[in-house]
Amino acid sequence: MDELVEHVDARDRVLGVVSRREAVREGWLHRVAVVVCRDGQDRFLVHRRAEQLPRFPGHYEIGVGGAAGVGESYEAAAARELREELGTSATVRLRFKFLNRGGLSPHWLGVCDAVLPEIVAPDPEEVAWHGWLTESELKRTRHRWTFTPDSQEILDRYLACRAA
Repeated sequence: MDELVEHVDARDRVLGVVSRREAVREGWLHRVAVVVCRDGQDRFLVHRRAEQLPRFPGHYEIGVGGAAGVGESYEAAAARELREELGTSATVRLRFKFLNRGGLSPHWLGVCDAVLPEIVAPDPEEVAWHGWLTESELKRTRHRWTFTPDSQEILDRYLACRAA
């Protein structure tokens, strides 16, 4: 069965409950949460999506995330995705949200962050490779590797938010 999400408006207010498949197909706004992961040395976790995934197979990502379920906050969705995709838990903090028009369909994107232990156990069904990069390594790499459409904007906004 397809997961249920909240159909929201341009102000991120709930309009109703729909299937995620329907929200994507119709271009309806819904909520997605992503967590930018760092380690104790302030390196960023970057991962490559598994080849068998239907959305952006083999692309690199700066965040771990997915759709927020019905009644689920951005932080709760991000923490759940950490457990599901990386097999770890951490305190997740919402940094900002924005209306993201990149990717498969428009959605509100809640960008969270968390400090993780270096050792994570990614789900091989979701993650083909992962590594820790410094900010300068990440800035160089993002122009050589193929990242998901929203990864560039997430990183730019995250770094600007951190610098403020």
